[in-house]
Amino acid sequence: MDLANRTAVREFLLLGFSGAPWLQHALFALFLAVYLLSLVGNTLIIFIVLVEATLQTPMYLFLGNLSFLEIWYTTATVPKLLATCLSKGAAISVSGCIVQYYFFFSMGATECILLAVMAYDRYVAICSPLRYSLLMSLQLCLRFAAGSWVGGFAAPLLPTILISRLNFCGPQKINHFFCDSDPIFKLSCSDTFLAEALGYTCSSVVILSSFLLTMSSYSNIVATVLRLSSLEARKKTFSTCASHLTMVTIYYGTIIFAYVRPPAKYNFTIGKVISVFYCVVTPLVNPLIYTLRNKDVKKAFRKILAQKRFLLTRNRQEF
Repeated sequence: MDLANRTAVREFLLLGFSGAPWLQHALFALFLAVYLLSLVGNTLIIFIVLVEATLQTPMYLFLGNLSFLEIWYTTATVPKLLATCLSKGAAISVSGCIVQYYFFFSMGATECILLAVMAYDRYVAICSPLRYSLLMSLQLCLRFAAGSWVGGFAAPLLPTILISRLNFCGPQKINHFFCDSDPIFKLSCSDTFLAEALGYTCSSVVILSSFLLTMSSYSNIVATVLRLSSLEARKKTFSTCASHLTMVTIYYGTIIFAYVRPPAKYNFTIGKVISVFYCVVTPLVNPLIYTLRNKDVKKAFRKILAQKRFLLTRNRQEF
């Protein structure tokens, strides 16, 4: 194939989910509602953590980072998903596709590392409560948070550089709603072995290492809790980390299924469905479980609402 044909493709078409027009419109309404709720919920958590002095602790520092991450994580893919629901596809340039790939996997890697850090925070709080303030100082927590972001954005950098050097010669259609790794490799007419091998290696190392660290922390937490003599103490301790464990189970369960597997086993239809969970559902689950199951956040939210009502009432009386 000559060079002109190898460099002909400058734009891809994201196909998204196919179906009758009424189904497409229904999916658009559903995904838009979930997306907006996710944005509002995560923004609300960030606001509460910043405003409420009682939440200025390591746990809520990490939670604020997680909420900020979820806003951009879902924004990297959902707008294009919505566009595919309104038409028969959404156009995206090759360079835009590679940029989306990089930011999506960067934020995914950051979330993996951040969840492992949050699990370690709960491990120290429950297993070494007397040394918690020493082991999880503000300075160290800021380093953990910054390290999560730096590590997450560094992990997919080299695979992205290799993908940017691939040639694409058609077809232009990507059977997905965002630029995932397998659909991109499928469309390339270059040798993708090195890019695929490095991409899957990086994904597997980040996902499995952070998952094992997270599970190690929770295994130690469970062992410590089971040694408590009081049943009430056990329930209280389990409740403090139940929300985080729920988040971890949903997120890791889907991404391990999607990315820790041989490339040849990829099924595009199943891949799209699974992707909805970690691209759309998980960012919404985060604010839901941390507000509905967390007493501190609910208490802080009620306090802020009460203060707002008081200020509104006083302003009306003055006028």
